[in-house]
Amino acid sequence: MDIQIGQHVYRNTDGTIEIEGALQIEITLRGAGAPPQLNFAIFNAVGKIPGKLMSSNFTVNEGSAYSLSKSPTSIVITHPESGTEVLNIAVESENKVVISKGNFHTLKGHTVTITPEDWTIEKTTVTKGETDMKGKGVSLG
Repeated sequence: MDIQIGQHVYRNTDGTIEIEGALQIEITLRGAGAPPQLNFAIFNAVGKIPGKLMSSNFTVNEGSAYSLSKSPTSIVITHPESGTEVLNIAVESENKVVISKGNFHTLKGHTVTITPEDWTIEKTTVTKGETDMKGKGVSLG
């Protein structure tokens, strides 16, 4: 599967995204007309997990802090109180997903920001480009 984060495309991935050494996102494509299946750990600034998705459904959502919207081609997690899109994933083709927006913390408490142009963690920003992952997971940070 190819995963595009901002404008950078990670080709031939296994669908996992490790951020600062911790597996934080796992995406599985389920075929035409079905949204991707998502496992995602939402950390706060001190490394605790106030939200967690397993198989595209919340297993942890402290204080109902997050909302989840699914369509046949996308999954969007928002934080209604702040109006922030925590993660926006869309299926672009049968073998490609695009993460066009995101604003969440890593296990270490650092902020990940994803825009349609780039992704940033701390002082690292990655823009347009392409990386062949050769069947392995994406590693950010």
